[in-house]
Amino acid sequence: MHSLFRLSQRADLEPQHQDNRIVPGDCADNASSIVQEHADLLDYLGINNKYFYNHLKSFSLYGLKTMLLKFMVKQAAENLKEVIEKSPSTISRGGITLSVDNSVIDRFGKMFRCTYSWYSGRWKKVVNGNDLLGIVMTLNGIVFPLHLLFCPKNGRGNTDKPSMLISMLTSLKEEFEKYGIDITQFPITMDSWFASHTLREKLHSIGFKKIIIAGKGNYVFEIKDMKKKSSVWKKEIELTSGQWGIDVPSCRIKGKSPTFGELVLFFFEKSTTNVYYLMDFSVNAMRGAEIWHIWKHHNLIEHFWKILKSTFKIKSMRLQGDGIYAGLLVKIFSYLLAVRLKSRGEYLKLSLVQIMRKIRREHDLRDLLEEHFHSEVLVT
Repeated sequence: MHSLFRLSQRADLEPQHQDNRIVPGDCADNASSIVQEHADLLDYLGINNKYFYNHLKSFSLYGLKTMLLKFMVKQAAENLKEVIEKSPSTISRGGITLSVDNSVIDRFGKMFRCTYSWYSGRWKKVVNGNDLLGIVMTLNGIVFPLHLLFCPKNGRGNTDKPSMLISMLTSLKEEFEKYGIDITQFPITMDSWFASHTLREKLHSIGFKKIIIAGKGNYVFEIKDMKKKSSVWKKEIELTSGQWGIDVPSCRIKGKSPTFGELVLFFFEKSTTNVYYLMDFSVNAMRGAEIWHIWKHHNLIEHFWKILKSTFKIKSMRLQGDGIYAGLLVKIFSYLLAVRLKSRGEYLKLSLVQIMRKIRREHDLRDLLEEHFHSEVLVT
């Protein structure tokens, strides 16, 4: 059986079993195989829609996960190299940051893989659905997904999110090393859900030196010989405006926690009524301006989740069982197509949402692919 796409010029991804399944190669060599409107693309390629999806479901779970990982890393590495080879000031302006977060895709039914009850921040309650754990890289205000996994609640492997995160970061470190890039040189941010002393030590052991984590209101800290909950400290800490490199009222102060030990806390006012704080888990404590410069990019991962849900309709994935990763692969291909188009001509000043609207309104997919990626789409 012939493959639907020649996904790579070299096949460095080995199949899990020797059978007649499609063996995905290093699909990252083919950026144009990103599927935006996959039905139109299948028509263009002359492939039967039903046949395509039946064949897509025959990919092994291992193959789908690895293909997705390699593709995302390839796109990020290509863009990252263009920046890190320049001056330190250019690298700093790029705002290169790794961010970790999870997002719940609410669903009804139990035919999809990894469908359980999860707490949804959107609905502020427990809902039935998929919990997608993600690591992304922000670069010049653009979000590049690096690793995405659906969280399980049972199985032989790691099922708790901190353990999954360490495994994901270890895999990413190995993949980026193939491109001569050490991702541990970049700061990493995450929400309070992941905070623990064990996670801090494991991140240090992998090689990450700059780690910023959002704090919870019920954590207790000893500051200036007084021990109080952080919810109380947020009301009592005096914030200062106009500090160098920080565009919000803030206060950097040392504290001690029975859970995390000695660390630096960074309190800041996000609005006129709300005060938040961050915990610096770095090997060497950072200045307030550096902490704020890093954390400012964390909200972009929330924007990434919103785009996947609203623009790329990730909830519309219908492949059952392991096919959930095949559906995710299609959505990420679509997203990265929009990211690549953003660097070209008429799309430079448009947001990703505007790009997708423009494509749907003004372009035929065949013309779009031939104009921008004509030498990269190969069919066998």
